[in-house]
Amino acid sequence: MSRKLPLDPISLEINWNGLKSIADECFLTIMRSAFSTNIKERHDHSTAIADAQGRLIVQAENALPIHLASMSGLMKFILEQYGDTIAPGDMFIGNDPHVAGGTHLPDINLAMPVFHRDKLIGFVANIVHHADVGGAAVGSMSGGLDEIFKEGLRIPIVRLFSNGVLQDDIMRLLLLNMRLPEERKGDLNAQIAAAKLGNRRLGEFLEAQGADYTVRVFDEIIERTNRRMRAAIRTLPNGVYEFHDVMDDDGAGTEDILIAVEITKNGDDILFDFAGSDSQVPGNFNLTFNATQSAVCFALKALLDPDVPNNQGIFDAIRIEAPLGSFVNCVTPAPVAMRANTCQRVVDVVIGALADALPEQVVGAANGANTSAVFTGIDPRSGKQYVYLETLGGGMGGRATKDGKDGVQVNITNTSNLPVEAIEMEYPLRVEDYALIEDSGGAGTHRGGMGIRRSIRPVGHMCEFNGVGERFRHQPWGIFGGTSGAQGAFHIETHDVEKVSLTSKASRVKLWPENIVVISTPGAGGYGTPKNRTKDALRQDLASGKFTEDFLNKHYKNNT
Repeated sequence: MSRKLPLDPISLEINWNGLKSIADECFLTIMRSAFSTNIKERHDHSTAIADAQGRLIVQAENALPIHLASMSGLMKFILEQYGDTIAPGDMFIGNDPHVAGGTHLPDINLAMPVFHRDKLIGFVANIVHHADVGGAAVGSMSGGLDEIFKEGLRIPIVRLFSNGVLQDDIMRLLLLNMRLPEERKGDLNAQIAAAKLGNRRLGEFLEAQGADYTVRVFDEIIERTNRRMRAAIRTLPNGVYEFHDVMDDDGAGTEDILIAVEITKNGDDILFDFAGSDSQVPGNFNLTFNATQSAVCFALKALLDPDVPNNQGIFDAIRIEAPLGSFVNCVTPAPVAMRANTCQRVVDVVIGALADALPEQVVGAANGANTSAVFTGIDPRSGKQYVYLETLGGGMGGRATKDGKDGVQVNITNTSNLPVEAIEMEYPLRVEDYALIEDSGGAGTHRGGMGIRRSIRPVGHMCEFNGVGERFRHQPWGIFGGTSGAQGAFHIETHDVEKVSLTSKASRVKLWPENIVVISTPGAGGYGTPKNRTKDALRQDLASGKFTEDFLNKHYKNNT
């Protein structure tokens, strides 16, 4: 018997929080049981609940915004491919951006259907960024790879479990094509455990509330989210807004890749048109449509109503057009491994377009990158291969009332920076330096945040370094008179030898114990004219050691 209680706001809030607690518990389960530092320390994973139609209902509190549309994409392909054959105990796996709803191959998606008395009610889903999924480069995240086949193992939507039984042949196939199979199996088992837990918890919710009532809750969550998002859109003045920016390069010979948006807003209708953007490129910075959708939805939500829940209601409130085969809506076999960097630029472009309409909400351009560093070699302590993967934060843009934050993940990638202790315990690497970069935040009434410098040396062995950065040529721009933040850089230091600069898409760089690779991430742009920065703020800048006297004299010489 289903309960026929009215869906008043209080009841809906209680039930929404109950569903969210399920997603949060699943998130913690993965974090606490995963093998790789990328998950247990950096939390590069997400969990969610979807309904029987594949519509996203709720994400975990700490889920990554970039995974928002990937969950929905996964559901779409599951339902299209398996439809009425979906059964209790099934579990589906996939990662491919072109045929499985993914955004890049290292993000392996898992989904398990939830039934109530033989009726499909929904799915519990999770995404984990695996440190390696095979391919031409260790870590599956190297720049310059020019087709998706080189980026790693492509997994279409397949049943990993059928009626509760693990398909061992599929698991063996997956692990054979990935480096560090024991670690990969550990992370996959964490995903499996979280899916089973979510299935059990949502089953308990269904027993308490009834299937019909739960479906009504799902519908109401989406509808109210949609109404709230449209109400926020109505506050934006009607008009047409435009902006463009460029990516440094794709690592495969293409430079200054254009991302252009025209935003048309009328009432509660808003259209993001990317027709002016460049075509897809040979290098692996292309975006599938769902990755672009995640970035646009995040940016608009952050500007208009940051507290609105992440679910299908947001998707339904926002229209996006992007030419098929373009840089922001690529087609197979376009490589996409470094798509997070491009998503960051999409966010910058949306912010730039709406700056004049929303001056109190926008920020200077953030570090605009998802600076990645992959170290691999044979650990002399164990004789086994290791893969250390990290994406490092940088500066957050200056705000209307505050300085930008220093050394943080921004926008769609809210992972953590890996602690020094975790690196040195897990890997034969020594962190020689970990600090904020002096003078890297753009000047302004409110300054931009500072970039991060991390210097790493291999201990007792030779290793390989792969690094990918953006905003290494085009600095993060300031806004309303604020100046640009500093660009990023990679270089190698060796005792008594002049430092050697590396490209922004450094691949297969050999390092010996006498070498130190220095990773410098970009700062961020300032907000407002520097002449309006207060004398107290300038004294704090100097006293903090974050800015030199020369920098302050150069940018704030007219302050009185």
